[in-house]
Amino acid sequence: MTEAEQFLATARQVVQDEAKALDALAAGLDGRFAEAVQMMLQASGRIIVSGIGKSGHIGRKIAATLASTGTPAHFVHPAEASHGDLGMVAKGDVVLAISNSGEAPELANLLAYTRRFGIPLIGLSSRLDSTLMKAADGHLVIPAMGEACGFGMVPTISTTLTLAMGDALAVALMQHRDFGPDAFRNFHPGGKLGARLSTVRDLMHTGAALPLVAEDTAMPDVLIEMTRKEFGVTGVTDADGNLTGIITDGDLRRHMDGLLTCVARDVMTRDPRSIPPGAMAEEAVARMTGRITCLFVVPEGSRRAEGLIRLHDCLRAGLG
Repeated sequence: MTEAEQFLATARQVVQDEAKALDALAAGLDGRFAEAVQMMLQASGRIIVSGIGKSGHIGRKIAATLASTGTPAHFVHPAEASHGDLGMVAKGDVVLAISNSGEAPELANLLAYTRRFGIPLIGLSSRLDSTLMKAADGHLVIPAMGEACGFGMVPTISTTLTLAMGDALAVALMQHRDFGPDAFRNFHPGGKLGARLSTVRDLMHTGAALPLVAEDTAMPDVLIEMTRKEFGVTGVTDADGNLTGIITDGDLRRHMDGLLTCVARDVMTRDPRSIPPGAMAEEAVARMTGRITCLFVVPEGSRRAEGLIRLHDCLRAGLG
């Protein structure tokens, strides 16, 4: 076997071992998981996640996932907790303490604090008979299946299981609270994820920036409006203010002969594509096919233009 083949064989074995462990975790979930979720739902404060070493790194991720999915949470380092940060834990909170062995000495002061002040404690460990789990009010048990390194020393399988348990908690809590895309978008306004969750309303141009002319507007005035608003397009409205057409640079080129003697209705393309303001911005991108690079925004059940969204706006926001 070549060196490259050995690398691949090792990688596949690690992934297979972790997948097998995840199957065991799923099969072993029982009423204790539901009890832990109920304890978190009853918290009037925050979920305080704590752990040391690799359990701490995973704990930070679990706290971040909880917080971003509607469950207020933060991570408290157990060593810092012993030097003042126990003040961050209060009545109404629920503590989620993580230790694969359940014997991390750094957690001792935090455990004692929860017992002294009656703060609910959930332990996450592979050993039900450990110090952590004996002290805890709720128990999340991960299967003890060794580690992928082969000699049981490098946290690999155990951290994967802990991470999966944290994800399971977060999603169970999220679904119970009916925490949907709209709420999720409010927690993730930035980055690629924020862009994907943006609505047309978030990106559209409105008010005085909206290029609109009446059907009987002379084309010299149409050109002035298109130039002033700088979108290279204008909507055309009837006497009632309803959107009936659109004039683009392409329409101007097609009517060059005698253009300045025309009015807007002579040049416009009728029944332009539009999109409602509540639609996802991704849908707007999907509708802008071919030479269409902008859409007027028209509410459902209305014919009045409320805004304008351009492909450029969507791309700048990180879509596409």
